[in-house]
Amino acid sequence: MSDKQQLQDIEASGQPVSHSDAAVDGIAGEKRNSVVPSEGIPDDLKEELEQTHIDVYSPFPIDEDAKEEGNILTVRAVVIGCILGALVNASNVYLGLKTGWTFTANMLGALGGFAVIKLFSLTKIPFIGGYFGPMENNIVQTAATAAGGLGTIFVSAVPALYQMNLLSKDPADDYWKLIAFTAVSAYFGFCFAVPLRKFFIIHIARELNLVYPTASATALTIRSMHLSTGGMESAKARIKGLSIAFIFAFILRVVSQYAVGILWDWHVFWWIYTWGGKGAIALVNWGWYIEWTPAFIGSGMLVGLNAAYSFLAGSIIAWGIIGPTLVAYDAAFCAHASENYPDMWTCNSLRLADPKNAPSPRYWMIWPGVLLMMAVSFAELAVNYKIIGKAFGAAGTLTAKRVNTYLQRRGKSVGFISKMAAKPISADTVEDPSPKEDQVPTWMWAIGCVGVVILTCVVLGLQYSFPVGYSILSLVLGLFFALLAIQCTGATDITPITTVSKASQLIMGGVTKGQGTGVQTAQLYNLMAGAVAAGAASQSTDLVNDFKVGFLLRTPPRVQWYAQGIGSFVSIWLAPSIFVLFTKAYPCIIDLELSDSCDFLAPSVSAWRAVAVAMTDPSFPIPTSSGIFAIVISIVGVLVVIGRHWLNASGHVKAAKFMPNMMVLGLGFLLPQTQYSIAMSIGATIAFVWLKKWPVKFEIYCFSVAAGLIAGEGIGGVINALFQVVNIGGNTLGTNVGCPDSAC
Repeated sequence: MSDKQQLQDIEASGQPVSHSDAAVDGIAGEKRNSVVPSEGIPDDLKEELEQTHIDVYSPFPIDEDAKEEGNILTVRAVVIGCILGALVNASNVYLGLKTGWTFTANMLGALGGFAVIKLFSLTKIPFIGGYFGPMENNIVQTAATAAGGLGTIFVSAVPALYQMNLLSKDPADDYWKLIAFTAVSAYFGFCFAVPLRKFFIIHIARELNLVYPTASATALTIRSMHLSTGGMESAKARIKGLSIAFIFAFILRVVSQYAVGILWDWHVFWWIYTWGGKGAIALVNWGWYIEWTPAFIGSGMLVGLNAAYSFLAGSIIAWGIIGPTLVAYDAAFCAHASENYPDMWTCNSLRLADPKNAPSPRYWMIWPGVLLMMAVSFAELAVNYKIIGKAFGAAGTLTAKRVNTYLQRRGKSVGFISKMAAKPISADTVEDPSPKEDQVPTWMWAIGCVGVVILTCVVLGLQYSFPVGYSILSLVLGLFFALLAIQCTGATDITPITTVSKASQLIMGGVTKGQGTGVQTAQLYNLMAGAVAAGAASQSTDLVNDFKVGFLLRTPPRVQWYAQGIGSFVSIWLAPSIFVLFTKAYPCIIDLELSDSCDFLAPSVSAWRAVAVAMTDPSFPIPTSSGIFAIVISIVGVLVVIGRHWLNASGHVKAAKFMPNMMVLGLGFLLPQTQYSIAMSIGATIAFVWLKKWPVKFEIYCFSVAAGLIAGEGIGGVINALFQVVNIGGNTLGTNVGCPDSAC
C-alpha cells in the first residue's frame, strides 16, 4: 500500500499524549493547537493531511454510508471495556509505584475494543454478534477509561499514609476502608463531570482553544477505523502494532525476572569496574545503568524530545552533579552497601537519625524537587490568568442564567443576577449534537453529588475520624481544582494533579495549624484531604475527556455516563486490590525500613510525605542548604515558565520548544533511579527519527506500539508480583549474573 493510500485511512493524525496522575501528574509534550502534525511531513502529503483535517470543536460529519446503530450500551462493549480498563489500572499501579507515571486507557480501549468486538460482530451469537459501529466503540473506550482510573491515589497518598504509620501495618487489614475511600473519590468526580461537559465542551472550548489532544485523537482513530471505505485496513495496521508490542513487552517483563542482569538491566559501569576500571564504581554508586523497560521507552515515544530530555537533564543535575558534590563537601551522607566491595555505597536511605543535619542525598533532593514542581505548576496557571479568568467568568454567567431561570419561573427577580444572566456565555458556543432526551437529567447528577457529599462525610468521619467540615472542604477543593485541571488538559494535554494535591495539602496544613491539631492527626488529615481532592479532580478530568470523544462521535451523553458509572465501579474494587497485591509481594513499598533497595522507589509517595511533614512538623526538618537551593531552583523554574510563555505569545514558537520542561526536570530530583529517564530519552529519540524518516508509518503505528509496550510491561509486572507471592519469582528461581554484588 502506498503512502498516499495509507494516508487516506489515517484521520487520527497527530501524536497524542497520555497524562500522568501522580508525581508527574500529567507531564506531556508541548502544547498543540491542532491534531494535524505540522512538522516532519513531506509537502505533497501535508496538503492531503490538511484536506482531511476536521474541526475538532464540532461533531464529526455523519458517514452517510454507515449503518444506523441501535442500542450501544451493550454487554459486550461494557465487559470488554472494563477488561481493557483493568489492564491499564493494573499497569498504572505498577508504573506509578516505579516512577509516578500513569496513563489513560483512551487509545487502548479504542483499539483493543475494535479488535475484539469487530471479531465478535461477525458471529450470530446472542449479545456478542451483530453490527459494531463507532458509537459502541466509544462506549468500550469510555468503560475502559473509567475502569482504568483511580490509580493515582494508590501510587501517592495511600502509600504515604502507610509509610508514616497512619494506618494499619498491613493494607489487607484496611481493605474495606480503602474501598470506601476510593468510592467517594470516584463518584464525586463522576457526578459533577456532567455539568462540566456542557461548560467545557459546548460553551467555551473554541474560545479557550480546548482541543483535548488525546480525546480528539482517540475520536479520530475510532472514526477512521469505522469509515465505510478504507477504515478496516487502517484498523488492522494499528491493532497489529499494538498486539505485537504488547506480547513482546509482556514476555520480556515476565521472563527477564529470572535473568535481570542479562535481559533487563545492563549495568555497564559495573562490568567495567569488574574488568579493572575502578573509577567506574562512582557511576555504579549513583545508579547509572541502562534498563530495557518497554513501558518507559514507549512513554518516551509519546511525550517527545523536550519532556524526555528534560527528565534526563534533571537526573544528570541531581544524581550526576549535585549529589556527588554534596557528599564531597559533607553536606549529605551515603552508607556502605556491601561487605564484599568496600567502595560500594548507597545514597537512597530515607531512614535518618538526624535528617536536618545529616541527610542522605535522596532526602536532600526531595525538597528542591517538590518545591520546583509546585512552583512550576502554579506559575503555569498564573501565566494563563486571562484564559482562566474567562473560564471562571463564563462559569459565573452560566450559573446566573440557571438561577435567573429558576427565579423567573416563580415570578421573582434579582437585579444583579438578571444583569449577569443577560451576558453571553461565549461567542463561540457550539451546538450540542445530543437532543435533550439523550442528556443526563439534572436531577440525576445533582442528587448524586449531594448523596456522595453525605457519604464522604460519613465514610471519612467513621473510618478516619475526619471532621465533617474538613470532608466538605476537601470536596470543594476537588471541584475548584477540577475546573483548572480540565482546562489545562483541554489546552495542553497536561493534567496538573500536582497542583491539585499539593495546594489541597497546603490549605489543609494551614487549617490544622490554626486549630492546634496534633502532629500525627494533622498528617492524616493532610494526606486524606489531598487524596480526596486529587482523586475527585482526576476522575472528573478523565470523564470530561471521555465526553469530548463522545461529543465528536455524536454518542448520547446519558449512555456514556452509564458506561462511566459501571467502569468506575470496577475501578473502585480493582485499584485497591492491585495495591494490596503489590504491597504483599513487595513490602518495601510501605515500609521505610526496607525502602533503600526497593524495586519501587515511588517518587510520588516521597513528594506527598514531604509536604505532609513540612506542613505539620513543628521542627521543620529540612536541611538548610536544601531549603535554600529549593527556593533558588524554584525561582529559575518560574522564570523558565514565564520565558516560554512570552516566547509563545510573541510568535517565537520554535524557540519556546527548546525551553526545558521544569516540571519533568523536578521529577529527576525525586527519582534516583536514573534508568527511567535514560529509557524515556531512548524512546523519544526513536520517535523523533521515525517521524522524520517515515512520517506516514509513524502516524499509523507510533501510538499503537507505545500503548502496547506500556500495557504489556504493566501486566507483566502484575504477573511478576503474583509469582513473588507464591515464591516462584526471580528472587527465588532466577540468577543475578551481571548485577552489582550479585544483587538486582
